[in-house]
Amino acid sequence: MFPDITPDLKAAMPQLRGRLLANQSLAELTWFRVGGPAQVLFTPADEDDLAYFLQQLPQQFPVYVVGVGSNLIVRDGGIPGVVIRLSPRAFGETSARDDIVFARAAALDKRVAETAAAANIGGVEFLFGIPGTIGGALRMNAGANGRETRDVLIEATGIGRDGAKQVFTNADMKFVYRNSGVDPSIIFTSARFRGAIAAPEAIRARMDEVQNHRETAQPIREKTGGSTFKNPPGNSAWKLIDAAGCRGLRVGGAQVSEMHCNFLINTGSATGHDIETLGETVRARVRENSGIELHWEIKRIGIEPV
Repeated sequence: MFPDITPDLKAAMPQLRGRLLANQSLAELTWFRVGGPAQVLFTPADEDDLAYFLQQLPQQFPVYVVGVGSNLIVRDGGIPGVVIRLSPRAFGETSARDDIVFARAAALDKRVAETAAAANIGGVEFLFGIPGTIGGALRMNAGANGRETRDVLIEATGIGRDGAKQVFTNADMKFVYRNSGVDPSIIFTSARFRGAIAAPEAIRARMDEVQNHRETAQPIREKTGGSTFKNPPGNSAWKLIDAAGCRGLRVGGAQVSEMHCNFLINTGSATGHDIETLGETVRARVRENSGIELHWEIKRIGIEPV
């Protein structure tokens, strides 16, 4: 448990409309279902409320953003400072017009693909297979099935630590493989994407192909965080993990998936420490076997228990 700072924050922010919770468990907000509490969990009422909160928040408090927690390990000691979660109610809007798709940051990637499909906009079907939100897709240049966020993004909007709203063009995002070069303190709030008008049956066929790949090749019904490690240049992480003898490897309640070696799963009793330790064990074995260093794709935040 962390010291409760919510009364002080509320007193310093009389116009705040969002919800502040002290020592709120984060385990249920992550796909792994592990992790300690947030010292403060803030759910803003809307974009203006978020800007006001960031503007008033003392600089000494660290800030983290959590979406649907599909690509995240929260350590068991929890997260000191403030965790911000953009709710689907306030930040989940999607719309489409001509060949442009608009989405707020808490909109599920899958929903954005569906919105585009309903407007006969192709080119964003790959989002149908990514189990996250648009905010996460912007931050990590999420991709699947041969396409990435940078292939379709027009511009993104975000709010800085000072509460100022900023607009980023595709070039401003400085996209690289599974990352962007935008200041980590920026909290993305919305984005616009450009697709291409296409035949409805072709769009639906592509989305079915994406979904079928996920269901047959990935353990999507397990407590998992998606792809654990980035693919090294010219190689596949899962092949390196398999070659190092890690398929099915366990640490406590965490296991390397038998179906797809680049997925770690919580078999039911795992802690955040189990999952992260398993990942580091896999990295060490791959390094020893192939000489290749795997880099985490899953984000890990928080502290270990004292």
